[in-house]
Amino acid sequence: MSGSTPELNAELIVDSAVPLHPVISPDGRWVAYAVTTTGRREEHPTSALWVTAADGSSPPRKLTAGTANDSVPRWAPDSASLFFGSDRMERGVRQLHRISLDGGEPEALTAWKGGISDHLPLGDAHMVAVVAEDEPTEEDERRKIERDDAMVWGERVPYGRLRLLDLDTLQLRVVDGLGDRHVVEVVQRPDGGPLAVISWACPEIDPGTSTAELHVVDPGTGAVHDLGRIEFEASSPIWWSLHDVWRVAYLAVPPPGPVGGLAVFDVTVPAADTAGEHRNLTAGMAVCPTELVQVADGPPLALFADGLDTAIYRLDPGLQRFGHVSTRDGLVDSLTVSRSGAVVAALASTAYEPMDVHAGPPGGRLVRLSDTRPELRQVRWGTQERLSYKASDGLDLDGLLILPVGKRRQDGPFPLITLVHGGPDDRYADEFNLGSYPSGQWLATAGYAVFLPNPRGGTGHGHEFAAAVAGQVGMDEWTDIISGIDLLIADGVADPNRLGIGGGSHGGFMAAWAIGQTDRFKAALMGAGISDWGMQQATGELGTYDSGLSGSRGWEGHGPHRHDRLSPISFASKIRTPVLILHGENDTNVPLGQATFFHRALRHFGVEHAFVVYPREGHAIRERNHQIDRLRRTREWFDRWLGDPASDQNRI
Repeated sequence: MSGSTPELNAELIVDSAVPLHPVISPDGRWVAYAVTTTGRREEHPTSALWVTAADGSSPPRKLTAGTANDSVPRWAPDSASLFFGSDRMERGVRQLHRISLDGGEPEALTAWKGGISDHLPLGDAHMVAVVAEDEPTEEDERRKIERDDAMVWGERVPYGRLRLLDLDTLQLRVVDGLGDRHVVEVVQRPDGGPLAVISWACPEIDPGTSTAELHVVDPGTGAVHDLGRIEFEASSPIWWSLHDVWRVAYLAVPPPGPVGGLAVFDVTVPAADTAGEHRNLTAGMAVCPTELVQVADGPPLALFADGLDTAIYRLDPGLQRFGHVSTRDGLVDSLTVSRSGAVVAALASTAYEPMDVHAGPPGGRLVRLSDTRPELRQVRWGTQERLSYKASDGLDLDGLLILPVGKRRQDGPFPLITLVHGGPDDRYADEFNLGSYPSGQWLATAGYAVFLPNPRGGTGHGHEFAAAVAGQVGMDEWTDIISGIDLLIADGVADPNRLGIGGGSHGGFMAAWAIGQTDRFKAALMGAGISDWGMQQATGELGTYDSGLSGSRGWEGHGPHRHDRLSPISFASKIRTPVLILHGENDTNVPLGQATFFHRALRHFGVEHAFVVYPREGHAIRERNHQIDRLRRTREWFDRWLGDPASDQNRI
């Protein structure tokens, strides 16, 4: 099982270029985007800006050298220049820069201590809205010199303040009316009017995501009008109008939350100092909105996760509901639209095409504009199939199957590895499945069949489907997964004696949960996974969300608690499956203690396992050498336990 195609290795995956942040010019003629690499070679990442014609009439042109982290391009209103963030002045500190469409040396517009976190050129062409933390005071500098570095809760993460940059004077002024709140997102009304602003009570993700509020800010006077509290995980604010009445729409999880698929809410911007009713515009839809996009001269567009595909919808102002415009196979992300709404650009990927920049009409064909990974065209890939099957209770489910390279179904049965996605509010789309985390095609090139299930709890089938795991994590979603495995065994695809399971984050939790429920798996991978929900609520950065998944909190009496019955650590005595545990040392989403606890339990019960900690890494593994090690180590682990020395019929 250790062989692989000569063309594909871990270095090729990690060193591949990745496009980010596409943005179409207001006049619809140009698309700008950033390009970086998957694996970070240095302490700070680097990326370059590119620009290309939206109609594909000219090849992409590199605007910046890529020696700094040039990212998040935003067009000036006249489509003649780009604003972007860059740390070229000081590594790791992002400042606002501007570059002409014709290229040349970028102009630095800010030198703000601590840098900026976001920026938005405003319609008057003389001002940019900037989100930046407060500059350190003399007292802050004194404390730094005296090493008085006590961390005060609520002050340990800098607050983002909304500031307005005058492009004539390069002076920044703060918008005082938002008080002591952390600014998250900003968007201007298409006619050059006020700004819609989402803020949190504090910069910490928890409780920040559950304390979001919506505001309207006058950029001329700085006056603030509050529209009240908005739902959990609110994001993507946009403006739209009906009969000359302006409304602000946004994405959020419907109440009671916090678990469930996103919905589109909106609220009227009243003239009086009162907040209107926040309406759910997507209630009852069997698809999940993932992005909202403002259109200057028309109703807004939205991306929806639709099973294994992605759909574009447009808001019907009369019906005040979203209507289907088009569906594209696989994954579409980072949608951006011209001022007229006639041209869109996005990142898109299908089963054998990696993510690249595409553009075209919302209801028509999107043409590929970038070609960031041409070297992958020489690689032989496993055949990727769509799956549709029933859960044990009759619920319709979908997923993907990737066969070993060069094999057909009738060549089976094969050793099968099930990779569970994270979230759980995520999904597998019918996209190119190759990445620096052990992925379907990476394992298929080693002779494995790979099952990518979409159990309940994920996106793509509406809010109720996603909310089904609230307080029930690991229950029905586990039976959804095992039903798919049983189907593949019955079809002769999977060898029941050579089954593996793995995943990262929530997928890591599901792998740890699975091996405590059955001994059918011969090997498991737990990447940044949760072993104890009580500890996760106490120490993870998503405590509110995690308690919604697990159904109880540790302070609710002396127990036993529901989350104890849903924690893999509670079933450690039953585990017999060899486990590879991978975790980042500085993970704040799922802290390292989750892996350490599981490791100690496995060691206590004498279970074969390996525990690997990557220094300096967070929830996502970024450094190049660590990504390479993770790819190699994972495949070697499954080779060790799922390989069949007596037969090499599945080798490639």
